Amino acid sequence: MKSKLAAILAVAVLSSAAFVFAQDVVHDVDKGAKDVGHDTKVAAKDTGHATKVAAKDTAKGTEKAADKTGDATKTAATKTGHATKVAAKDTAKGTEKAADKTADAVK
Repeated sequence: MKSKLAAILAVAVLSSAAFVFAQDVVHDVDKGAKDVGHDTKVAAKDTGHATKVAAKDTAKGTEKAADKTGDATKTAATKTGHATKVAAKDTAKGTEKAADKTADAVK
């Protein structure tokens, strides 16, 4: 009878140890989940900040590029206008000379 009681007592002790360890595991998992949740929140906040900074930098870069493009376009238009004016004068001179030669040949 004593051996049966000892066996029952041993089973009870071993079973209770499993419950104790299970509670430790549950506690550890819960703590880990909280840590992961906190880390995720921090990472999301940092990512949002980095995205905001990158967007501002991109906007500034785009604005600078647009200004430079506008300046370059204005310069090109000015140079093109001048070149067109010079070409028109040269063409007029050439046409005038040709007309004079034609008039001289016709006389």
